[in-house]
Amino acid sequence: MSINKRVFIALSGGVDSSTAAAILLQRGYKCAGVFMITHDGAEKSQNSAQRAAEKLGIELHIIDLRSEFERIIEYFCKQYESGRTPNPCVVCNRTIKFGKLWEFAKSKGADLLATGHYARILPTPDGYGLFAAVDQIKDQSYALAMIEKKMLEHIILPIGQFTKTETRKIAQQIKLPTADSKESQEICFIPDNDYISFIENRCPELIRKGTVIDSRGQVLGEHNGIHRFTIGQRRGVRIAMGKPYYVVKVNAKSNTVTLGPKEKVMRIQLMARDVNWLIERPVSRLRAKVKIRYNAQAADATVFAEGNSAGIELDMPAAAITPGQLAAIYIQQGADIRVAGGGWIDDFPDL
Repeated sequence: MSINKRVFIALSGGVDSSTAAAILLQRGYKCAGVFMITHDGAEKSQNSAQRAAEKLGIELHIIDLRSEFERIIEYFCKQYESGRTPNPCVVCNRTIKFGKLWEFAKSKGADLLATGHYARILPTPDGYGLFAAVDQIKDQSYALAMIEKKMLEHIILPIGQFTKTETRKIAQQIKLPTADSKESQEICFIPDNDYISFIENRCPELIRKGTVIDSRGQVLGEHNGIHRFTIGQRRGVRIAMGKPYYVVKVNAKSNTVTLGPKEKVMRIQLMARDVNWLIERPVSRLRAKVKIRYNAQAADATVFAEGNSAGIELDMPAAAITPGQLAAIYIQQGADIRVAGGGWIDDFPDL
């Protein structure tokens, strides 16, 4: 990518994005920063981004995307209402960061959009590809698996080749004000991580008593709302069975939560819908590795592309394959791990 191009960097107020900006400046790129206001309460992060931009000597644009981001929050709540477990970061990356933000950057003359994600964009014989980061512990390629393939040529991810320790060291060496900022593990619009209270305040109609059953339909107890449960959950089920029982199904239509022993939460097959291919769509079965959630280990699998869906058969059973979560598909390409695509895990047939 030519350093003569103008790059807009999405500054979040954290160490990763501000270090990404510093690296691009060191490489000679023409840079500007942009901070997205996506929800009320972003003032602290905005101030941090402003300090970083001032230290770097770059202009910072502020773009208010709260009205657009409202759709992410609506999706978040609707997924719980339908008995699924949402992944708002994946949706945001596709529609907001690499959608609305890119539109804004282009309107200001940007050639490229940079973020502080731990992933890599590399040239391949079939165009640019999305690859896992060098730091496998920090790798965030899973969260980028649903961005459009045509966007890849416009994205630059400067810290994908570094470890988190190296990133902080760079930030400390150039005395970035974000160098020692805390790691954020929370959903950005739920800073206290209490998503249940957030949902109940926003959608009080979800506070509705229902039945807890086992796989035979036997009533085990009562619950206060299906939004409180996700597949594989053990803590908080509040039903004594004499041995560990896990959530194996959440049924919005019947307002029931099904519990079962560990073996009932283990599955070997799943269906991914609305698959976003970042390689040419496979015409035959594809041997790959698949991640069924952000922090899961990628597991060996065979993938069968079927229209805009993909059937996935894992080599070994996996726990807590959860409708609403993303199945990210990876292939080995030389020495690197490439994201082949991703799709939303669909509901399972009734037990």
